[in-house]
Amino acid sequence: MKYPISIQSFETIRTDGFVYVDKTDLVYKLVQGHIYFLARPRRFGNSPRSS
Repeated sequence: MKYPISIQSFETIRTDGFVYVDKTDLVYKLVQGHIYFLARPRRFGNSPRSS
């Protein structure tokens, strides 16, 4: 399997045989009828601070 690491073009992902998972239906089911709190871990996506 080819993973689309750092590829920004959706067309390239679809036409060049990269792995693509469409979760649109799952998101729709998630928001129907319930309230969810989607938290992220502390410092998610932050770089370590230099001293």
